[in-house]
Amino acid sequence: MISERSRTAHSESADQLARRALDALRGTGGAAVAASHVEAAAAESGGDPGVALGAVRILGADVLAPYVLTGQAPPAGDTAAVGLALSALPPDETPPPAPPAGTEEAWTMAWIDWGLATVLARLDPAGSPVRAAPLPQGPPRCDDATPRDLPPTTAAHDGDRPGEPGTPAEEGWVSWSVRMGKLASLALPGLDGPVHDAARAGALGLARGATRAALRRDHPTAARITRWLAWLHADGVQLPLDPAP
Repeated sequence: MISERSRTAHSESADQLARRALDALRGTGGAAVAASHVEAAAAESGGDPGVALGAVRILGADVLAPYVLTGQAPPAGDTAAVGLALSALPPDETPPPAPPAGTEEAWTMAWIDWGLATVLARLDPAGSPVRAAPLPQGPPRCDDATPRDLPPTTAAHDGDRPGEPGTPAEEGWVSWSVRMGKLASLALPGLDGPVHDAARAGALGLARGATRAALRRDHPTAARITRWLAWLHADGVQLPLDPAP
């Protein structure tokens, strides 16, 4: 069982790594993101990079976002650090089922791992020794006609891993938009899959979720959901609001 102290250490390390990635995107940091973070953490801990590698897994594909968004090739140290983070505890070959059949945390982590492994393979197709992460089960779909707090159902629907029943078919927009916000690291150019299909089908739910979070002054959640709105805008989807404000 993970202790509260360990959770705090991983969370703080992920925050530091996110700042490094943002600095790199702004051009104010160094060329490396993950490598410099892992090296600094290992130096502080006497050679143990475990917490820093865990932070890479928490941040997911956003670790490599500076290279995806700028078109620059990542340095070898960064791809090696991300590869080490993925190989140290490989993603399960059989991903957990989507909520409500599976646990929220495990399913979300499986999608974050998929995004990280997929982006790494795309940026470093020859050098990465990490095998592709299996595609998890698709997410619930937002049903705008249902009550906003409707929990996810378990009826199967088309578009997510054909032949596997039990994919949630519909859910109210409140919990659905918050769940999509947890997967915001997938809202990057070049990534596409069942989560992105759900976002395309749920533009109104995402707009409602971002607005609700902003009105509640839950700015982190609002920012995560708005990333999906920005991704949809770039994808050519007509939105019910302007995502810029």
